[in-house]
Amino acid sequence: MPDLSIFKSPAPYHIIAYGTLLGTEFFQTFVGGIVSYQALPRPQFSQLQQKLFPVYFGLQTTLPAILALTYPGSRTSLGPSSGISGTFADVNRWTVLAPIATIFVTSAVNMLYCGPETTRIMRKRKVQETRDGKKYHDPAPQSTEMQQLNKAFAWMHGASSLVNLVGYIATIWYGFSLAERIS
Repeated sequence: MPDLSIFKSPAPYHIIAYGTLLGTEFFQTFVGGIVSYQALPRPQFSQLQQKLFPVYFGLQTTLPAILALTYPGSRTSLGPSSGISGTFADVNRWTVLAPIATIFVTSAVNMLYCGPETTRIMRKRKVQETRDGKKYHDPAPQSTEMQQLNKAFAWMHGASSLVNLVGYIATIWYGFSLAERIS
């Protein structure tokens, strides 16, 4: 009969959470977003992203917390303990805590600020399109208000993308740290 004690260990849950996080980040950043942008008309792409991003940012914020809670500590009596105390152990400051905290913070920034602010600017642009009688992406000339909204959107979208990329790099950093333990 197989040993079922592994179900009591945090290790498989940790690996599953890490794999889900990395896969979700990779797919949304480098596949889903790009393919959707190329395949869909702008209004439908915008609607899709407005529905996907809250789910994506929510997962991206929740999964690092799960990683911190399920950290599988060392099996020796000298190593740090499992779970949150192992995550916060001094020996794990740069290999566990820093990347997991970075992932959590960057995701929370996107979920709580960049995402909602980008959506707010998009809605204002939609109102401005009605006022101006032309789309935000129509050729110049654009109204001063639309130019300002387009600039604000570009800045906020760029900030969100940069924050997302920092979180993705931290996820990979943690993956190398995790892999180092497998020997």
